[in-house]
Amino acid sequence: MDPDKARFQLFKVMQRDKPVHMLNLVKLNAIARYPDGSETSGEEAYAAYGRESAPVFERLGGQIVWRGRFELMLIGPETGEDWDHCFIAEYPNAQAFIDMLRDSIYREAVRHRQAAVKTSRLIRTRPEPAGASFG
Repeated sequence: MDPDKARFQLFKVMQRDKPVHMLNLVKLNAIARYPDGSETSGEEAYAAYGRESAPVFERLGGQIVWRGRFELMLIGPETGEDWDHCFIAEYPNAQAFIDMLRDSIYREAVRHRQAAVKTSRLIRTRPEPAGASFG
């Protein structure tokens, strides 16, 4: 659920002074299980992660710039790639994302994410101007 050291190193050596968009695709566990044995729904645990991490995200200049509801995988795997949450989080720069991961309040909130998430994709992208055509 968290980036491994090698991929995080790659992230850290990439350009840090420009805005970063992080495409988040999240599949939740039906039941979120915590290390202490407590349980709740995956939705409830992920909502707790959102509530507790939001002040850090906002303080560092983050915002959700797009959110959508998954409906159908038109091109791609027929199973296993359906998502409960699809959104793009924008950070003013890569350092803000790194600072969020290192923040003690955020690190405490992550326990909810770790309990809630069955699988996810976190894809760093560079924002570019929108247009009227593909490519």
